[in-house]
Amino acid sequence: MQSPNPDQRPDIYTVTRLNEEARALLETGLPLLWVEGEISNLARPASGHIYFTLKDSGAQVRCAMFRGRNQLLRFAPRNGERVLLRAKVSLYPARGDYQLIVEHMESAGDGALRRAFEQLQARLQAEGLFDPAHKRPLPAMPQRLGVITSPSGAAIRDVLSVLKRRYPRLEVLIYPVPVQGEGAARQIAEAIALADARREVDLLLLTRGGGSLEDLWAFNEEDVARALYACELPTVSAVGHEVDYSIADLVADQRAATPSAAAELISPDGAAWLRRFVQLEQQLRNLQRRQRQRQHERLQWLTHRLRQLHPGRRLQDHGQRLDELEQRLRRALQLQLSGLHQRLAGLNERLGGCSPAERIGHARERLQALARRQQRQMQQELHQRRLRLRGLAGELNAISPLATLQRGYAIVHDAEGGVLRRAAQARSGDAVVARLSDGSLHCVVGSVRLNEPGEQD
Repeated sequence: MQSPNPDQRPDIYTVTRLNEEARALLETGLPLLWVEGEISNLARPASGHIYFTLKDSGAQVRCAMFRGRNQLLRFAPRNGERVLLRAKVSLYPARGDYQLIVEHMESAGDGALRRAFEQLQARLQAEGLFDPAHKRPLPAMPQRLGVITSPSGAAIRDVLSVLKRRYPRLEVLIYPVPVQGEGAARQIAEAIALADARREVDLLLLTRGGGSLEDLWAFNEEDVARALYACELPTVSAVGHEVDYSIADLVADQRAATPSAAAELISPDGAAWLRRFVQLEQQLRNLQRRQRQRQHERLQWLTHRLRQLHPGRRLQDHGQRLDELEQRLRRALQLQLSGLHQRLAGLNERLGGCSPAERIGHARERLQALARRQQRQMQQELHQRRLRLRGLAGELNAISPLATLQRGYAIVHDAEGGVLRRAAQARSGDAVVARLSDGSLHCVVGSVRLNEPGEQD
C-alpha cells in the first residue's frame, strides 16, 4: 500500500459542498419513484407549499410538495391518511435532511380504483364500446328530455336552471336513482334500460355533481357502460366536474364537462331562435315587398306593351315610317344627281388635258427645264474639277525635290552622278557637285567627319 504524501494537501470538503454533491448523487442515482405510506406532521405555511412526514411501521421520510404541484390535488391531505406518492429523492442542503420532492399525490384507495378504471377502460375499448362509429347524433329540437340522476342533488338543479333560461318549453322527465354507494350502478343501469324500453323521451342525460374518484365510481361500473352501449336513445353523460372523466363519458354518444354544460349542449338557445325567427320574418317581408315591386313593374311594362301594340298606334308608326322613307328617297336622289354632276366635270377636265397643243406646251416646258438642269450640272462639274486640280498640284509640289531645295537644302552627287546619302561614301579630296534650287556648286572634299554613336548632326 502506497503511503500518503505528507506534502500533498488533502481535498477538504465544506459542509455545503458535501450536501450539494450528496443531493446530486441522490437525484441522479434514483429514478422517479412511487411510494406508499401514511401522512403525519402535515404543515401548510403561507408560501402555499405542503410539508409532511411519510411513514410506515418501520421508517419515515420527510416530504415536500411545492405549490405548483399541490394546486392540482383532487383532495385535501390529512394526518393519518394513507397516500400514494410519485416523487424524486433529494436532500435539503441547509439541514442535511434526506427528503422526497412530491410530483403527484393520490389517496391509496384512489390508486387501486384508478388501476381498476384503467383495466376496465382498456377491456371495453378493445370490445369496441367507445367506437365513434356507434355514436348517434343528438336531436336538434328535442321535445322531451330524460334525466337519470339524484332528484335532490345539485346537478338536476343546475340542469333545470339552464333549461329554464335557454329553452323553457322542453319537457323534463326525471328517472330518480342514487348516484353513489352500494347498488347505485345497478339502479343506474336499470334506469337506462327502462327509459330505452318506454321511449317516452327523445334524449337521455346521465349526470351528477363532482366528487372524489370513489364518489363517482358508480359511473365507472361495467353494468352502466353496457346499458349505455345497448341504449338506442341518444345519450349524453355529464359526470362530475370538467377534470373528471368516467367510463360512462366514453361510452355515451356525447360527453359534457359539467351538468350545466350538458344542458347547454342539449337545449337550443331560445333567445337565439327568437332572434332567428325575427330575422326570417323580416327577410320574408322584404321578399314579399320585392315580389310585389317586381309584379307592379311587370304590370306597367305589359300595359305599355299593350299600348304599343294597339292598331291606332301601329298606323301612326307606319305613317311616320312612310315619311322617313320619303325623306330618305329624296336625299338619295339628290346625292345621285350631285355625283353625276361631279363625274361630268371630271370628264370635261380629262378631255381638256388630252388636247395635242397642251401636250406640246408641256413637253416644251419640260425640255427647257432639262436644258437648264444640264447647264447647271456642267458648271458644277467644271468647278469641282478645278478645285481637285488645285489640290493635286499643291500635293505634288509638297513632295517635289525642287520644293525641298527652295527651303535651303542641297543634293550632293559624286563624280559619277550618284547621290551621296551618307558621309562615309566620300573621301578627302573627292570632287562632288552640290545642286541648289538656282544652280550647282562644284566642290572638293577637304575632310570627312563621321558622327559618334548617339550624336546628331
